[in-house]
Amino acid sequence: MSTRKKIVAGNWKMNKTFSEGTALAEEITGKLEAGDVTVILGTPYIHLQAVGAIIKDHPNLFLAAQNCHQAAGGAYTGEISPAMLQSLGVQYVILGHSERRKYFGETDASVSEKVSIALAHDLLPIVCVGEELSVREAGKHEALVGEQIENALFDLSPEDFGKIVIAYEPVWAIGTGLTASPDQAQEMHGFIRNTLAAKYGDEIAQATTILYGGSCKPANAQSLFSQPDVDGGLIGGASLKADDFIAITNSY
Repeated sequence: MSTRKKIVAGNWKMNKTFSEGTALAEEITGKLEAGDVTVILGTPYIHLQAVGAIIKDHPNLFLAAQNCHQAAGGAYTGEISPAMLQSLGVQYVILGHSERRKYFGETDASVSEKVSIALAHDLLPIVCVGEELSVREAGKHEALVGEQIENALFDLSPEDFGKIVIAYEPVWAIGTGLTASPDQAQEMHGFIRNTLAAKYGDEIAQATTILYGGSCKPANAQSLFSQPDVDGGLIGGASLKADDFIAITNSY
């Protein structure tokens, strides 16, 4: 049986007013039972401090930002530095999400820069990779994902790479109602793990948590999480409802 860390991370995206977000965090904190799954709330910036205070005494709950800038500070109006996140007690940061790549022009190179500075500020990166439907239909999904991983992460030392969580996003399944089948998810997660093993060796590859991030819901979470190389999920829409999110965490 795998000893890899099991993670269910909620990505609230650009949802919830301040009061709605704190209410959601309070509901999750009150209903989530202690267990062996690491549960992460990835909130908008406005919620981080308040949600951090709400969840701080729960043994399984941790806090993530949805992005950070690749500079330590400076004249970058509207941006958030890793030092700012660190000062709020944030533990994780989601980097390279497909929506950041699509709408804000993020590249593998910028993700690589963000990963490095996040690690330098003791933030644990959840690094997103994945393909759009046209790439999968062309049979180039493994080549693209392998390239994303190599470009964004393979400059890291083995020690630093050991702090990384990878989230595989079939971009064609985000917000579309489509979901990769358990077999499709396992195929890609297995490919990712083999890619890591070729670079860093089997021990590090086997220790790396790889999350599935594509329309994971209470109805399909158990079948996805039962796959040998799927170590949890990066949850979008279902993370905005406490009961759905907790049901997913209980799918183990």
